[in-house]
Amino acid sequence: MKLWLAFVVSAFAAPSPDLEGLRFIEGNWRGESGKATIEERWTDAVGGTMLGVSRTIVSGKTVAFEFLRIEAREDGVFYVAQPNGRPPTDFKLTRVSAGEAVFENPQHDHPKIIRYRLGEGELVAEVEGDEGKQEFRFLKSNAP
Repeated sequence: MKLWLAFVVSAFAAPSPDLEGLRFIEGNWRGESGKATIEERWTDAVGGTMLGVSRTIVSGKTVAFEFLRIEAREDGVFYVAQPNGRPPTDFKLTRVSAGEAVFENPQHDHPKIIRYRLGEGELVAEVEGDEGKQEFRFLKSNAP
């Protein structure tokens, strides 16, 4: 019985091989953009998913939030965004390399492309689409 329980626990706690190249996104990140503070928090890549949440704070008030997930499916890996609780929008992983991931949805207005890359001690997120290109720089945060 103990052996079976150990197998079940290790099978469910193992990192997802489909998401292994995205592990650089895991953790708590914090950045500044003008007067706004932006936070992103990502869970470990386990069970075929990474769950994330983002919020933007200006003058001590949350002005935007987003529910996020990255999930492995039979037809690929997808970044799923739900800004301010709206219905989900899928972006398919089109490129992953050491410390960089690109997700795309050419049919979406903005963004069409979401990029994450690990820079010199920071995580850089870029969004690009009909409204142009925006870049967000995050440092690792000690927030719980």
